Amino acid sequence: MQPNLLILGGTTEATAISRAVAAAGLKATVSLAGRVERPASQPVPRRIGGFGGITGLAEYLRVHRITHVIDATHPFAARMSRNAIAACAQTSIPLVAFTRPGWTEAAGDHWQRVVNINAAATSLACPPRRVMLAVGRMHLDAFARNPQHFYLLRLVDEPETPPAFPNHHVLLSRGPFSVENDQALMQEFAIELVVSKNSGGTGAFAKIAAARALALPVLMIDRPSLPNRTELFGVQEVLDWIHGAIDRGV
Repeated sequence: MQPNLLILGGTTEATAISRAVAAAGLKATVSLAGRVERPASQPVPRRIGGFGGITGLAEYLRVHRITHVIDATHPFAARMSRNAIAACAQTSIPLVAFTRPGWTEAAGDHWQRVVNINAAATSLACPPRRVMLAVGRMHLDAFARNPQHFYLLRLVDEPETPPAFPNHHVLLSRGPFSVENDQALMQEFAIELVVSKNSGGTGAFAKIAAARALALPVLMIDRPSLPNRTELFGVQEVLDWIHGAIDRGV
């Protein structure tokens, strides 16, 4: 059986596995949500936009005769991941998640863990602080209820509308970042608190290490829970999974 892969992407993992399957001569398409204005180039054909929920994704898999799905979306793209699990179950198409382990608290860290974005925003109902808000532009509105803070926003793209809090600074930049630069950034803006999603991986970890070095507290947002699925953490593991599935005829 000749594989025809669908890679659900938008992450460094998606780019890495796209390059690997292209080098291996495997047919694949990478699908991006379209939330980033300047997505990284990919060595395989690319589609941009949603599928229309579980039903739309299942139909896409059938029409395009997809044989295997690799979910390499961001760990917080829970809706897409849930849709992929359901659509692959409906169509009996093998699914694997290529993801990154979450960060764990280490010596020198000062974390307060919260379950989601809304809980993080609720935790900021406190006297004014200088906050590095590292949650991405899609979640900024949740923090509008706490306009008393200064917010440092490091984003890939400009917000579609100006943030709904008056005291902020937008820094447009794309990772990976260095610990030294993030430490200098926090010192430059006199940051007192870092708010971060537990994205995992190395590309965004610099701010966590910098906060540790400066003894700053971190409000850490836990990953959303997902149904059981196969999760792999390395490119070669995913390639082995693909070839193993092909050898088994699935």
